[in-house]
Parts: sequence; C-alpha cells; structure tokens
Amino acid sequence: MDTTLDIPQTGVTALSTHLAQGLVGHDQLIERLLVALLAGGHLLVEGPPGLAKTRAVKWLSDAVEGSFARIQCTPDLMPSDLTGTPVYHPQSGEFEYVPGPVFNNLVLVDEINRAPPKVQSALLEAMAEHQVTAGNETHALPDPFLVVATQNPIEHDGTFPLPEAQLDRFLLHVMLELPGIETERQILDLVEAEALGGVSPVRSLSQTDLALARAQVQQVHLAPELRDYIVRLVIATREGPLAQDIEHAVSPRGSLSLAAASKARAFLQGRDFAMPEDVAELAGDALAHRMVLSWRAVADGRRARDVVADILNAVEPL
Repeated sequence: MDTTLDIPQTGVTALSTHLAQGLVGHDQLIERLLVALLAGGHLLVEGPPGLAKTRAVKWLSDAVEGSFARIQCTPDLMPSDLTGTPVYHPQSGEFEYVPGPVFNNLVLVDEINRAPPKVQSALLEAMAEHQVTAGNETHALPDPFLVVATQNPIEHDGTFPLPEAQLDRFLLHVMLELPGIETERQILDLVEAEALGGVSPVRSLSQTDLALARAQVQQVHLAPELRDYIVRLVIATREGPLAQDIEHAVSPRGSLSLAAASKARAFLQGRDFAMPEDVAELAGDALAHRMVLSWRAVADGRRARDVVADILNAVEPL
C-alpha cells in the first residue's frame, strides 16, 4: 500500500476505535457512518427507538472537527426552520439572511419522516448541490457537509414517508435491528460506566486529516472489471428475470454511489484498491432504497433488499 495513506488513515482508524467504544454492537453502523463521511455522501439510518441512532451521530460530531446541529423534525416544522430566512432590520431598511441549522458541517435530521413534504423538499437542494437558495440569493454550505437522517419504522401517525427523489439523495440506507443478549449486557455496562464518568467522547479527526483522507479515497483503484460488476448489478434491476419484481429500477446515481462507497470501504480496510467483497457488502444499503417494487412483489411479501440479495447471487463478480 502507498505510504501516503498512513497519515490520514491513522486518524480515521482512531475515529473508528473511538466510535466502537461508545456504540456497542453497531459495527455495521460505524462503518457506514465512516463510509459516508469519507465518500462525501449522506446517510439514512432506520431502526426502532432506543438503538442509539442519535447517539451515534452525536459521538461522531464530538470526534470530528467541525460544527454540528441537530434538527428534531415535527409535523409543524417549516422549511425556513432548516435553511434560515431573511430578517428585516428597520434601522437600516435592509434584509439580512440568517442561516439555519443546515449551515453546519454535520447535520442530524432526527426522525425525518415526521417532517412534512415541504420540509423534506427543502433538504433536496442542500443535499444534492451543497447550497441553499433563498429569494434571489444562493448561499453555499460549509465543506465538509454531511447529513445523517434517522427514521422510526414502527410509527405511522403524524409521519410522511420519504419520496423516492429524497431517498435517492442518500448514499446509503442502513437498517438497524434489536441487539442480542450479549450486546444488551454490554450496553448496560457501558451506560453505567458513563454515569460514573468512565467513558466520554474525544476529538480524533481534524478537518485537515479528513480532507487528506477523502483525497486518498478518490485515489483508491477501482478495476475495470469491478466497474463492470457494479454496472451489471444495477442493470439487473432494469433487465432480466429479477427485473419483473421492480416497478422503478435503480438510476445511474446508484452505480455512482455504490462505486464511491466501495472505494471508501476499501480505504477503511487499509487497501488502496476495491474488491468485489466491498461491492457485495454495500450493495443492499446502496441500491435497495433506490428501487420501487411492483405491487405483485409487495403482495408476495418481497422486500427491496431481498431482490438485491437475489441479484447478488445471480450476477457473478468477474
């Protein structure tokens, strides 16, 4: 491996170790958070209440240099509550734009499915273009800029399902499950240790090291054969026997996201080249939320991740 990877990767490794200390049983979530951070994408985390979704993002914010804001979504939230609004000053007779919480390096949008559609739409420009347009002015968002949104799948009252256009803006969609008995005990011990002052977040990664790490991720080698593999996985959602279960197939943004995420995962694994294992590991989180199943597939109890799993079994890596 190129020794130039060592400096930024040391900080990323320390960050991963730190997150593991505060997020018991969430190795997959930690990896996906770091993949999104390194690839410059956004992350949607879905799971029942009490699985440390919000905690994970707050630990990440404490460990990475930069500003942080948490937006608690409610049905009465307004777009200006996120993006900001012009404020009139009677003394000068002029308007001044006051930025909203989206103007931070790391933005936690908690329970995003509780926000009304107009608020969800306000995030589209910010997530896709890294800018906010208010009136006749366009305001650039800070760099780096990462949105991590959470949603609760077990509640339906007062919620608004995310439209496909919104889902497509997320690099990855992570599904969390309830922990097992051993992990549950470790969580109990961790919370008790924190109450006694034994565990606390620490700064692990500077913005300079993050920029270096992102630059190195861009240099990770993605072999032509691996690019073909990614494309064939996406095309399988549009053509072939498994495509009959899909009403709306994965767009080219799925190929781009899977490629970027695979390179970031390779970097986390200490490699300067991606492998088929990286693609296969991330395919479910990168592709499932970008497709809409047919009504027949839904009636048969099929899920998008089931279709992705079948595609992985049907499409050979090389």
